[in-house]
Formats: sequence, C-alpha cells, structure tokens
Amino acid sequence: MHYAKRGSARFTSHRDFARAFERALNRARIPMSYSSGFHPHPRISYASASATGAASEAEYLEIGLSARCDPARVADGLGESLPTGMVVLRVAETDRTAFTELLTASAWLIEPGPETDLGPAVEDLMASASHLVTRMTKSGPREFDVRSAVIGMDVHEGAVRLMLRHLTPLVRPDDILTALARSAAGLDPADCRCTRLAQGRPVDPDDGVFTDLLDPFDGEPRRVWRDASTAFGNDCGIIGHR
Repeated sequence: MHYAKRGSARFTSHRDFARAFERALNRARIPMSYSSGFHPHPRISYASASATGAASEAEYLEIGLSARCDPARVADGLGESLPTGMVVLRVAETDRTAFTELLTASAWLIEPGPETDLGPAVEDLMASASHLVTRMTKSGPREFDVRSAVIGMDVHEGAVRLMLRHLTPLVRPDDILTALARSAAGLDPADCRCTRLAQGRPVDPDDGVFTDLLDPFDGEPRRVWRDASTAFGNDCGIIGHR
C-alpha cells in the first residue's frame, strides 16, 4: 500500500497513525489476518515511516488478509475511513519481496524559512568526505556520518533537493539540517518543512549518473524533480521529472 501524509497529518506520530489505520481497517471491514498468541495483532508491516513533522507522498506498508480482496475495494474502503490528510494512493497484491530490497533510497524536498540561503552550506557538505552529527536515541546520544547517505543534494528555487540512501542507522532530513546548520547562519531546523517525495531503488546507469528511482510497485524508473538541468556532482547526478 502506498499512502501519503498531508497537511496537519504530518504532525501525527507513527504510533498514532498506526492506531488510526487499524481503526480504519475495522470501519472498512477489511478481513485482516492476525498474529497468534494471547494478544493477537493485525498483520501490518510498515516501511521506514517518516518522522513526526515531515509530510510525505511516499509512505508504504503491507497488510496480511484472511481472505483475498480486490485492491480497489481496499483502497476505496480505507479512503472513506482514514482521517483527513491520510490518503491511500495505490494498493496492489504483493509478491512478498522485502521492503528492504524495494525501498533503498528516498527523495526529499526541504523548504527553509524565508531569506535563508542554504547554497554555500550545501556545497560545503557535498564537498566533504564525511560529516558527523549526533542524535539522541533511546539508548542515548549516537554519532554517525550523514555524508555517506547522501546520493545527491542541491538548492533549487530556495529549497533543498535531497536524495538519501537508506543506511543503518537511517539518516533523516533533520540530521542533514543539523549538519547544514553548522555553516548556514540563521538556519533553524525547526523552521524547515520536510517532504518525502518518493522512495525506491536508485537507478545506476552506465554513465554513473543517478537520475531515477525504481517504483516499488512496478519496478519502472520514475523521476522526481520537474527539471533535469542541475548536476549534483560526486557520485550522483541529476534528478528530473518524466
């Protein structure tokens, strides 16, 4: 299932979304399959959900059913039952290929506050061999290299266009903003709006330029950006829009 988080729904935590989604499944009378044991749960698998506060046009999950259903029926039923801002975009039967194989990169748009020029900071980060940041985790502060996850990044019409590899630990846009804030005067990551535009596998063509992400539903290359005129440099190239 391919779904979006729009508007105020971007402030919904993953836990709250999961509760809302399970209620929508019940209201739509989707015949769910459940785990065994004393406390059975519906079989739902989420794929690298975006962080609270980030909007997304490219969230994915998988559900297990107890009976075969028409994907269109599932999409329509959930569309009528989900809260505002949570939008089901596509539903299909799966061949059970692991999400980790289908979703290995994300394309993001980061919109900073007004009159914030991130061009020099982006150039500095792209020119570096590594860039360490520290993030607080459940087990305490953790330091990791954000540069190794960056496939491509540039500034277009004031916004940062970013493509990230899905590594462990997962590098998020707020980690990139933390890195950029070290050399971008006046940048407040809290004032920036982050939107995930796409997920998939980056295409690795013969010329070494990454231009597309392979769609996890049909395996076809999809371009993200509306223009393909900007070269990203390093091990990445241009991202455009078909």
